[in-house]
Amino acid sequence: MFSNHVSKQLSAYWNGELPSENTRRTAEHLIRCTRCRLAFEEIKLGAKLAQHLPLIAAPDSIWPKIETALLQQPDALPIDHPTRDARVGTPVGRASDRLPLARYLKPGLAFAAGLALLFLAGAFWLRLHRTEARPSWEVARLNGAPRINSNRIDDTGKLAVGQWLETDDTSRARIDIGKVGQVEVDPNTRVRLIATQPTEHRLELARGRMSARISAPPKLFFVNTPSAVAEDLGCAYTLEVDDAGNSLLRVTLGWVALQLKDRESLVPAGAACATRPGIGPGTPYFEDASELFRTALAKLDFEPNDTQWSKIPALDIVLHQARPRDTMTLWYLLSRVDQNDRGRVYARMVELVPPPDGVTRDGVLRLDQEMLKRWRDRIDSDSHSLPGGHARFSGNDSQRHQASSQPGVREIEIGKPMGKSKGLAPSFRGKS
Repeated sequence: MFSNHVSKQLSAYWNGELPSENTRRTAEHLIRCTRCRLAFEEIKLGAKLAQHLPLIAAPDSIWPKIETALLQQPDALPIDHPTRDARVGTPVGRASDRLPLARYLKPGLAFAAGLALLFLAGAFWLRLHRTEARPSWEVARLNGAPRINSNRIDDTGKLAVGQWLETDDTSRARIDIGKVGQVEVDPNTRVRLIATQPTEHRLELARGRMSARISAPPKLFFVNTPSAVAEDLGCAYTLEVDDAGNSLLRVTLGWVALQLKDRESLVPAGAACATRPGIGPGTPYFEDASELFRTALAKLDFEPNDTQWSKIPALDIVLHQARPRDTMTLWYLLSRVDQNDRGRVYARMVELVPPPDGVTRDGVLRLDQEMLKRWRDRIDSDSHSLPGGHARFSGNDSQRHQASSQPGVREIEIGKPMGKSKGLAPSFRGKS
């Protein structure tokens, strides 16, 4: 079902009506499928327009004509209507019997008419905007012979919406994103421009490595990968994707959000985060953490059932290796381990960065959002004063968005346990 398009699933997906597995697979499909993503945007637009539609009663003069037409097609009538069986010999009801038709039909027809008007308006709006000339981004050749849709770039070129920029093992290129920032594309990379408009600039990184430096307000620049979406919050970062669709994000300035449907990780400067197809983002970690800590965390995130890797459970290694600065990682793990292990994570966090007054063990174990936020603020305050603690874990919007004074960074709410999977591709090991 998900190897093709998912158009029929999108309405249920938007309304949260799909089973969890279908929801995850639909989210992954939307990352890589432009056609379905455009269809999803139409559904979202329709839902937003519906919120502003006034309720207007249809004129009474239209009902007699509708009743007459329906009486000629009994199959369209409600089962309990007196004229339903007219075609099989039952006498057609009296005029007084037909009056309740309005009671059956008016609400449904009014809704249908409003829905039709809504989608006509949405389709017209989308068509109006899509008929405009396709925008493009300037591309400069840095080394070798990068190509746009198989056409070699001499010194400069233009990357239009829908086109691919590809580099071989000796080529590099730079993309200028107007006033938003720049992206440098490394060798052996394939990247596509998906959208560019005042409210959204979006690339797709199919494989390879790119470095972005964004100076625009938050939530304007996005990069789709096979396993998550990177959302810029005003920052500089590198993002790489291997042939299996695994990705690794490293943030050097500001913040980046990695997300896949209902799973999200906020990654601060100095930290990294891996993602895997079918799972989404793992747990953020600071890159100066020990190699054993990082390897055990990858196992915990993506291969929790691998008992051959070590005789010591991965969570035990993570807790033992954690430094006070690594309490950021443990904070995320509170909601990503099961109920039995949550108490152990809590106990280690208390040893590293004690919670503030009013934050109780019971509250943390039941994932009370206000208590978790207060403890996160304490972790942030303490880690900022540690050696190497320049990256802030929380703080206000201006602190998070170092490259812009515009607000816009979300507050994360945690509370969804970590999913488990089988047959995962090899993780990035020991990279820092």
